[in-house]
Amino acid sequence: MAAVYSGISLKLKSKTTSWEDKLKLAHFAWISHQCVLPNKEQVLLDWAGQSLVAFYKKKLELKEDVVERLWIYIDNILYSKKLQNALNNGKTINLQLSLVKIINERIAEFSLSGSQRNICAVLSCCQGILSTPALAVIYTARQELMVALLSQLCWAACRQPEGAVVAPLFEVIHLALGHYLLIQQQQVNPRRAFGELTGHLLQPCLVLRHLLSGGAWVRAGHGQPRQALGRDLRGQIEAMLQGGALQPELLLSYKEELLEKQQQGDTKMGAIKTVLAPMGTVISRLVDPGFCEPGLHSAVVASSVPLLYKLFLDSYFREGTQLLCFQVLPRLFDCLRISHLQEEQPGALPVPDWTPELLAVEQLLTSVASTGVYNVAADRIRHGEAQFRFYRRLAELLLKCSQAPVPAWFRCLQVLVSLNHLILEPDLGNLLALAWVGVEVTDSRTRKAQEALLHTLFQTYVKLRQLPRLFEEVLGVICRPAAEVQRPLVLAWGPATVLRECLLELPPSQVLDTWSLVLHKFQSAVLPYLRGDGDVALKALSLSLLLHWVMSNMRTLDSGTPLPIVRRMQCMMETMLQVLLQPLLDLLEPSGPEPELWLQKACDCALLLSCTWAQVDTMLSLNCSQYHAVSVPPTGVALDGPNCPSLLPGVETHQWKKIEKATAQVSSLGRYCLEQLYLQKMKRTLMQNDFQSEKALRMLRSDAAYLLGSGRESLTQSTTASWDGQVGTVSMLTYPVAHWHLIVSNLTILLPYLCPGDVKYLAGVLLRTLQMHKAQEGSADQEPNITLGKLSEAVLHSPLFPEMQSLHSAFLLCLSVRCTSILCSGAQMDPGLLRLQLPWLFQKDPMDVAYWENRCANVGPDGIEPRGEIAQSFLSLVRGDFPIQLEKEQSESILGLLQLAAALQLDNLLTASHMHCFLLLLSTAVTKLGGSCSPSLTLKFLMTCYRLLGYLQRGKSARSVLKVMYVSDIFEIMLTSLFKASSGLRIDSDDPSWLEFLQVIGTLLEHLLQVLVQGKLSMALNFGKIIAFLSQCQEGTGTTAGGQLGVQHPLGRQLLLVSLTTLCQVLGPCVQGRKWHKAPDALPGLLLQAGASLQLCTAGGPWGRPLHPAFLSAVSALLRTDTGLHCNHKETEICPGMEKALLCHAAFYRSVFSQVLADLPALTGNPQAFPAAVRFLMLFLSAPELYPKEQSVFTSMFHSVRQVLAASTCPALDGQHR
Repeated sequence: MAAVYSGISLKLKSKTTSWEDKLKLAHFAWISHQCVLPNKEQVLLDWAGQSLVAFYKKKLELKEDVVERLWIYIDNILYSKKLQNALNNGKTINLQLSLVKIINERIAEFSLSGSQRNICAVLSCCQGILSTPALAVIYTARQELMVALLSQLCWAACRQPEGAVVAPLFEVIHLALGHYLLIQQQQVNPRRAFGELTGHLLQPCLVLRHLLSGGAWVRAGHGQPRQALGRDLRGQIEAMLQGGALQPELLLSYKEELLEKQQQGDTKMGAIKTVLAPMGTVISRLVDPGFCEPGLHSAVVASSVPLLYKLFLDSYFREGTQLLCFQVLPRLFDCLRISHLQEEQPGALPVPDWTPELLAVEQLLTSVASTGVYNVAADRIRHGEAQFRFYRRLAELLLKCSQAPVPAWFRCLQVLVSLNHLILEPDLGNLLALAWVGVEVTDSRTRKAQEALLHTLFQTYVKLRQLPRLFEEVLGVICRPAAEVQRPLVLAWGPATVLRECLLELPPSQVLDTWSLVLHKFQSAVLPYLRGDGDVALKALSLSLLLHWVMSNMRTLDSGTPLPIVRRMQCMMETMLQVLLQPLLDLLEPSGPEPELWLQKACDCALLLSCTWAQVDTMLSLNCSQYHAVSVPPTGVALDGPNCPSLLPGVETHQWKKIEKATAQVSSLGRYCLEQLYLQKMKRTLMQNDFQSEKALRMLRSDAAYLLGSGRESLTQSTTASWDGQVGTVSMLTYPVAHWHLIVSNLTILLPYLCPGDVKYLAGVLLRTLQMHKAQEGSADQEPNITLGKLSEAVLHSPLFPEMQSLHSAFLLCLSVRCTSILCSGAQMDPGLLRLQLPWLFQKDPMDVAYWENRCANVGPDGIEPRGEIAQSFLSLVRGDFPIQLEKEQSESILGLLQLAAALQLDNLLTASHMHCFLLLLSTAVTKLGGSCSPSLTLKFLMTCYRLLGYLQRGKSARSVLKVMYVSDIFEIMLTSLFKASSGLRIDSDDPSWLEFLQVIGTLLEHLLQVLVQGKLSMALNFGKIIAFLSQCQEGTGTTAGGQLGVQHPLGRQLLLVSLTTLCQVLGPCVQGRKWHKAPDALPGLLLQAGASLQLCTAGGPWGRPLHPAFLSAVSALLRTDTGLHCNHKETEICPGMEKALLCHAAFYRSVFSQVLADLPALTGNPQAFPAAVRFLMLFLSAPELYPKEQSVFTSMFHSVRQVLAASTCPALDGQHR
């Protein structure tokens, strides 16, 4: 056979053989083990390579598909295991140099023209060569080939449209960079490495790195590099730049270029041949506008400048090279367009281009700050402040071309401040105006950058003990002539937070110096010109906010404060009252219907400062015994005449009346501060010994009424505004939120002195705002600031709310009134008749105790007790066509109200409230729901009603319900309604929501029966009526006006089962145990009847497989009852036939036991059924009388449990069931 294939090489080179046959023959020769060509791998690679070289050299004409198949043929050989094995065995295979050059030429063609003919195969061949060390030597041995390949690969990647990059391109670049880095490390000629980098690789690599970092490829997509690969490529490019342009051998060249002659010293002595002006070469290549399009060029420069500077510092920064490292900074900075704006107009740079330019400056400055390039003393002493002058020019440029919307602009200024505060000291006023006082920042990222700048600025001047100097500039900026009428507030949330942190660190003397500065500026530059001037009034408001912040956030004085400081504080308080507050208040006079701007702002200033002054005066009097309060009368003095607390000392009552009229015209900061003053007055009154005197109480009631009435009109509007909690941001829009915040934050102070009408008004506002918050729940939760709904929700869930009995009761009354009105709107009969049948819906005062006491005490003319009358009325309505029907919208409205009621502590209500709530909830629960209500809404509505009834019956007033109805009547009313409702409910019997509802019903019935048992209230009568009713339902004889109750429906049978189960669970302990004989004699017989009914109900099936949770719970209850009776019978005689109960049901229990064992593995996924099954098994095992004789109970149990434990997933086996 070898002879057959010995001429294959000749056939491949023959001109008579067609190319189709040649390709087939070459493929066969490669894959066939019978082809014995000497050095087959080399021969076939040479043939294919020579064919391609001849084609591209125009010496051979080939069709396009033949060329493509030749490239694929070479690619298949390069990636074949046969070739890899041959190379691993030491066989030498050489690639033709001409083929490698052709590969480079094809990639260059692809890079320049974008032609993608055969490019995927070419790149794959290149990848195969570079990934095989024995083949890659052709590139590593000829460095110029690798440089050309790498350059063209990078250009090819950079010039491809976004999302259309050829798939293997980045992997090839990654391999090529790895090989070049090895070559670079072995390079002994630094000039050659530098020349290769700057001549061929610098520009394409910088563009590629920019695109990989944050350019057009920042969003991952088709054909773009994976994140990890992109990160590796950036790292390789940076290593290549550092290894080529910043070699240790080039340090002398950089010194010669960047340092002046006298600073070079003797660094030239013994130097090797150096590269002339390496930094200039790099920069010239960087700023060359021809290597990419103009729009991309500026972005590449902006991202490359900080990188080059960082790499320079990493390579050369050490002790003694600080000046050299600095000299690079201006050279690189000049590459940015921002550096040339001193000669041009600031608007010459488009707005979107500011961000990358400022980010580059920020990174340059951050590198300086983090490495210690700038030493203030060394720069001044040794280098004539060369660095300082550069940073000063940069600061002037940044302030001249203010870009407050760009976060990097703030960060650049922050770094300059941290380097040396003197850099910005000459322009401190402009800095404060452009970065704080005169700018309003809304973007969160920009606001964070602004806060960081201000924090650095304040901290710097605090450390230098020069905060008053900083405030001098702030005051000067505020008092500059306004360019516009409307000025932004001086203290937004961020700056205010920063200022507070700094003020708390200052000693009191410096705070007092700052206070004095602001006070003097206000008194001299603003107050004389305030009347009639809107611009001056706006300046006054800014100064007032600043002074308020200084006063409110200083560290308070205490008894340990030095006396000179206390005296100075006392003097400052008195001076402020006399020279500022009283003149400001004198300006406030009521005007026309629309007050002028200056009067509005003057009112805001006067009342803000008055409120702040009163708060500081009170705080000082409480904490510092050496301070003598101006506004608080001496402790122990009677509250009459001049000793009555006033809003502000020295201001008469008639003047306050005028001020109140002026503030009432506009809902703004002034009105809010006046409310704060009244609150301060109440607190000062409560601090006196005789605050419970008649005059003090009248004063407290009057002040509380004013506080509530001041914002009453604003709260009638359903505003969705939010407030950040800052007093300076109170406006007409945010005033309702600020007012409501003031009220709810001080409810414990206000409530004792509010009349019932005001408390009812508060409850109404609380309910309305909660409903509004519920309607806007999705958007309101995302709002970080304070809203009306959030405040009301905080009150509702506050642990103090139940302690505020008046408000709690009023809110409950509002809920019930609103719920009653919705119920009445769904009435389908004459209101007069409905009033007779459901009188509690029309009661004027549902919480009236006397009404319920009289109703429960009176007996009707026919000797009918009131509770019997109410029950019979209720039963007749439930059995017939209930006169109230709710549609979807009405049901959802009541459901929302009930969900609010669920947040209240309904288990702690007074008797009258409890009885009314019970009747209202029961009326709601038995109400008909229209066809527009979906099954899920109906079930949710019923579950909420009965869950709230359960909460009620857990409370301390649970027995009060029995004054209006017997337990047996309540039992019958609820179940009659539930049987009817369940017959029309289209829900699966094993739906989790339905199973939860059954648990709710069982819990409620248990609470009702426990009240009966604990009070021993006609137990035999009530239990007998309940059992009779349930037996009637079970036999199918229970009827309504519309037909049978619907117990035969699967859901109805489950309800009946739950009812019987609960009855047995409650009645069993009454008969069993040590004290069973204290129960009425009839109870054991009733228990037997209940057990028999339960057995009939459970045995009536079908309950499906696996077994239903309700069925398992019922059988467990029946078994527990029977075993209890059986055990008690051994000790004493109970009643005839009771000892046979267990044995009568034995066959039934054994049948259930077998079913449970069979179904136990399937029940593990059901969190309701599995625990019920385990409880039944435990009960069964505790009764040996029930064990079947034909099999071992324990063996069967063991096998079933082993299957459960072997199950892969067993969610029901949590910690409580294991």
